Amino acid sequence: MKKIYISCLLFLPLFMSAQTDIDGIMMSKNNFCVGAVYQHSSWDEYWEGSFKRTNLNLGTVTTQSVAVMGNYGVSDKLNVIFSAPYVETNASAGTMKGQKGVQDLSLTLKYMPIEKTIGKATYSVYALGSFSAPLSNYPADYLPLSLGSQSKTAVLRIMGDYQRENFFSTISGAYIKRANITIDRNSYLTDEVHYTNEVDMPDAVSVNFRAGYRSNRLIAEFVIDNWVTQAGGFDITKNNMPFPSNTMNALKYGVNAKYTFKKIPELSLVGGYNYVVEGRNVGKSDAIYGGIFYVINFKKATN
Repeated sequence: MKKIYISCLLFLPLFMSAQTDIDGIMMSKNNFCVGAVYQHSSWDEYWEGSFKRTNLNLGTVTTQSVAVMGNYGVSDKLNVIFSAPYVETNASAGTMKGQKGVQDLSLTLKYMPIEKTIGKATYSVYALGSFSAPLSNYPADYLPLSLGSQSKTAVLRIMGDYQRENFFSTISGAYIKRANITIDRNSYLTDEVHYTNEVDMPDAVSVNFRAGYRSNRLIAEFVIDNWVTQAGGFDITKNNMPFPSNTMNALKYGVNAKYTFKKIPELSLVGGYNYVVEGRNVGKSDAIYGGIFYVINFKKATN
């Protein structure tokens, strides 16, 4: 079965999950898919280093977000993807005030240099380059209720996809380069005292595997995602707040689905659920999301 090119591909921030830019689908040339996704995640347990614990000064930490997203097919082999989420955080106990505001703008180029059909199977290779930067001056040094890390980030990902009839599997690996940030104090403690307001942000590596069913109208998949911080991070110290340059590792399992309406093939719904099964200095979160997307064919409109 040939690859399906008409699709909405979403790019979401760290620890969020949906049908994303890292699936084996491309938007057709001159098509623009735009829509919005709502996500709700929460946790009342977290890992302080390798120790899983609760914290009565936080209770349950909840994050809600609405992201506006789009994907334009420059060609059948090159897509441009963007995302801009509005995020709100809250803790059910303690004195820390929740935050809300626009987070980061993410831009991604997705290129498919190889697509080859052998027998009933199709093999594809993709290269993705992404860049994100803060859209507002939210505080980074306010974890776990900060909207983000304030770090400008570059991502390089290589991905392979295999599809036989309606069944597929996709695997990808990425290196995440994060720029240093500045915080509103002139000294801080990691595993040593730093007399500066500049924080060295550790890089990260991400591996993603997904497999399931893919057709013109329905996509249903199981996802495993592993995020591992590289050298330079450190653990949350005992009974202390998290810090932007902490080691933050997370292994997630999840399921995603996308349904395209038969009578309105331009309109589709997406939804899914994911949870963190193992981590280090992150919350043991459960997340659910849903969204709606519409595809506009600019070539058809011009004609």
